[in-house]
Amino acid sequence: FSPSFVQIPCIKVSFPDAPLVNVQLNQALYYPSVVVLEVCFLKSSVSPGDGMPKENSPFINNTDHDKGSLYDGKNLALFEEEMDSNPMVSSLLNKLANYTNLTQGVKEHEEADDDEGSAKTKNPALGTLIGVYLPCLQNILGVILFLRLTWIVGTAGIMEALAIVFMTCSCTMLTAISMSAIATNGVVPAGGSYYMISRSLGPEFGGAVGLCFYLGTTFAGSMYILGTIEILLTYIVPSAAIFKADKKEDEPEALLNNMRVYGTCCLTLMSLVVFVGVKYVNKLALVFLACVILSILAIYAGVIKSAFEPPDFPVCLLGNRTLKNHNFDHCLKTMEVDNVTVTTKLWSLFCDSPYPNATCNKYFELNNVTEIQGIPGLTSGVIRDNMWGDYGPNGMLVEKKDQLSVPALDTSQDINMPYVANDITTFFTLLVGIYFPSVTGIMAGSNRSGDLRDAQKSIPIGTIMAIATTTFIYISSVVLFGACIEGVVLRDKFGDSVKGNLVIGILAWPSPWVIVIGSFFSCCGAGLQSLTGAPRLLQAIARDGIVPFLQVFGHGKANGEPTWALLLTAGICEIGILIASLDAVAPILSMFFLMCYLFVNLACALQTLLRTPNWRPRFKFYHWALSFLGASLCLSLMFISSWFYALVAMLIAGCIYKYIEYRGAEKEWGDGIRGLSLNAARYALIRLEEAPPHTKNWRPQLLVLLNLDSDHVVKHPRLLSFCTQLKAGKGLTIVGSVLEGTFMTKEAEVKKSEQNIKSSMTTERTKGFCHVVASSNLRDGFSHLIQSAGLGGMKHNTVLMAWPGTWKQATDAVSWKNFIETVRETTAAHQALLVAKNVDSFPTNAERLGEGTIDVWWIVHDGGLLMLLPFLLRQHKVWRKCKMRIFTVANMDDNSIQMKKDLQMFLYHLRLDAEVEVVEMVNSDISAFTYEKTLVMEQRSQMLKQMQLSRTEREREAQLIHDRNTASHAALNDKADTGPDRVHMTWTKDKFLTERNRNRAEANMGVRDLFNMKPNQSNVRRMHTAVRLNEVVVNRSQGAHLVLLNMPGPPKNRGGDENYMEFLEVLLEGLNRVLLVRGGGREVITIYS
Repeated sequence: FSPSFVQIPCIKVSFPDAPLVNVQLNQALYYPSVVVLEVCFLKSSVSPGDGMPKENSPFINNTDHDKGSLYDGKNLALFEEEMDSNPMVSSLLNKLANYTNLTQGVKEHEEADDDEGSAKTKNPALGTLIGVYLPCLQNILGVILFLRLTWIVGTAGIMEALAIVFMTCSCTMLTAISMSAIATNGVVPAGGSYYMISRSLGPEFGGAVGLCFYLGTTFAGSMYILGTIEILLTYIVPSAAIFKADKKEDEPEALLNNMRVYGTCCLTLMSLVVFVGVKYVNKLALVFLACVILSILAIYAGVIKSAFEPPDFPVCLLGNRTLKNHNFDHCLKTMEVDNVTVTTKLWSLFCDSPYPNATCNKYFELNNVTEIQGIPGLTSGVIRDNMWGDYGPNGMLVEKKDQLSVPALDTSQDINMPYVANDITTFFTLLVGIYFPSVTGIMAGSNRSGDLRDAQKSIPIGTIMAIATTTFIYISSVVLFGACIEGVVLRDKFGDSVKGNLVIGILAWPSPWVIVIGSFFSCCGAGLQSLTGAPRLLQAIARDGIVPFLQVFGHGKANGEPTWALLLTAGICEIGILIASLDAVAPILSMFFLMCYLFVNLACALQTLLRTPNWRPRFKFYHWALSFLGASLCLSLMFISSWFYALVAMLIAGCIYKYIEYRGAEKEWGDGIRGLSLNAARYALIRLEEAPPHTKNWRPQLLVLLNLDSDHVVKHPRLLSFCTQLKAGKGLTIVGSVLEGTFMTKEAEVKKSEQNIKSSMTTERTKGFCHVVASSNLRDGFSHLIQSAGLGGMKHNTVLMAWPGTWKQATDAVSWKNFIETVRETTAAHQALLVAKNVDSFPTNAERLGEGTIDVWWIVHDGGLLMLLPFLLRQHKVWRKCKMRIFTVANMDDNSIQMKKDLQMFLYHLRLDAEVEVVEMVNSDISAFTYEKTLVMEQRSQMLKQMQLSRTEREREAQLIHDRNTASHAALNDKADTGPDRVHMTWTKDKFLTERNRNRAEANMGVRDLFNMKPNQSNVRRMHTAVRLNEVVVNRSQGAHLVLLNMPGPPKNRGGDENYMEFLEVLLEGLNRVLLVRGGGREVITIYS
């Protein structure tokens, strides 16, 4: 601990029940417990006062007193200002090195169940073989292999069965490649495939597909339980059946009822096992896996043995029909016993008495009984007969095609005879749906990524090796079954022709019971694992909070066991058990798994094509084309298996997607769909930039200029309501405002203002963007918004603002000057302008205006915006009942009748429904009222100038007093200060008096001129127009719900700005809701299609 060290690594020292020793060992502070010191420093930094080295880690909680001196004398002093928020690299790496990836899922619940106090933290230590390969193998190989694969081979034939295996295994292999890419692109926590899809495609897709995967896993549990019961009741203890059929035609129904009763009992028992403790399921997993492997080895051993010593399992044929070999011992009609010919038990099944002269079934009489070997062996050449399929309807008899037989004319009694027949209608696509569950289970490795020593290496290798192994097993099984087993036995689903033995079992060595017991335990284990995994998947979805109604399933026992999720899983599983048929349940879960795999492939393809910066998988052997091929194959298999189930699964996923979109929590996971949206937006913006929009595509893209009050709340929220009604949710809306000041000082207020505006937009249902800027003055801020709001081709073309209603009362002229400058800027920028007067009286979105009119006063044509706006407003339900009226003004020398006809024809071509009126403006002398109005306006303007002068004078007087005080203080200070004299740029008393007298003389003269002035003739003419037009508009449109009026442009000479405001005030006097419209200098409406 010498302070002379130049560089010392981080040291951890512990002193049990000892004094805390400092570096120089000159102090001792006693602590009666274990003390841990962490010392990290680059150079010796021992302060002379205390002798203690300073801690060189920004993660240590330092007091404010220490902060100032924390980085003194360090190599990285240049960055000391950033150390509080940004950690040093050495500290960051130290934290990452100590990061422990806790085991997930079931294991942490096991630890919580232990009675040893605190849970032990174990480092994940599973390798590729134990952690990924074997679990995948166990999940993929299962009930379909043992119970249905022989039947699929017999029904479809070897060639079509190979096609089914190839399609399904290709689908899972391509999905595994995509999944490996996603799983190695960072850490995949508990939730497996759900986590991968939701973080790649967003919460909507993630929730929809996650729930589909959950339903698939749950129905898989049903399928495994049904498989367990089928093995139990058909092959182990057939006598245990509760429901027994008196007639042959009732046998299928009795079997289904037995499956329902025993399946429900089995589900209850398994749910209790899972509820009591998952650790028991995990400990039995090795036993279940051993059963699967032993069964497969027994099959291969049986195939090899059949090549030189086929097992003896005779099959009895009547003609070419296969017989159920349950109730007779000898495949003979009659037999010699003590030189006496007697009938056999087989005779009794087809004849009405055991005597030779009995009446027998016609087909029985015409055909002989023959016995063939059920398993001729590998070298028998039976493979030729099994190459092609033999599909048929429900009830079709299983016949050996090349066997001679004499057909009987009457076949009505065949259904009651002990023939082996199809229990369902068979066709190729059905077999695809039934077979697909046998290749699922590829997610087993990725679901336990937290338990792996090196997940990014183990998941791809283990999963792909497992799929390759199982594909080899399935392909070899298809070929070997077809090469060893007689076709009629293959098509015998329940082994009735071989005394009720499991067909795959009679091939196995040393005994059929190896397969029966092995497959029974395998199905039990798979069912338990489904009931263990599905609730955890649901819990992961519920805890993400994206589906509100599922949140209750996120809770569980104190140790985290998902109790409520287990109850729901058991309930859904019971639905599958009530269906009771393995062949009916298998296609249902095929749909859900295929949909999950479809989206895994889409997620990988999307991330690859978008080239997201975060997309850096360690697994390099993927390509977007492979992912698209996998997705296409999944979609094809869905519709091949069952178009009906496919549509139902997609409908369920679609409903969940829309529900999450509307009701779910907002989540930002950096998903691919958001990246796709960004790419699409960028592409669309670049396309829009290439050419200006055609008149047919023109629509108002609004920039709404809002004023905020002192609390940064929107002053006129009705402006946003009107914007919503005008847009009907379409097109671009940018809502902008300006705060006076610099961004550095106003940053918090800008954010607060944006929040308030967004809140108002939500309330008024305005869809768009919000933009608040800080500027040194409001004028420049609004100018910047008008110039720069929008992006590329998505820029505003129309500005909407409120009329400054208090401009006359304002002591400062800035408000109305800003308004006029905004009008000028929009004109210069070739943008349309909409000014709403009395905007607070405009209707809200909740109101419904009754019968009334929207009146358009079309005085000058500036692009047709006046005609388009009422049409757009009437699309909204607020204005839907209003009728449109168009008024135009005619002078004395105009033909008003012809004008009306032309206008009606013009509106007809524009496809607009409106009443047309032509108002004649009679030439009249300028009234005394107009003169008086103009004179008052000019006098007011003059008086304001005088007031402005007097205000300037008061400001100068205040400046003089301030300067005097400053000078006196400076004189006092200068007595003690020997520095140079200070220079004051200020008013002297004489100068001030001279200036004041001159201003007063000018003011007095100005006041006298107010009473002697005559109005300007140009102003008189403008006022005359405003007064006359106002009279006409008020007369015709005072009761209208809305009046739209051409807005005259401001004067080119800025000296007349205030008069311009007065003209507009006169023009709008007496009208309630007015929208002043100024076109942007281009046509916005066309008669062409």
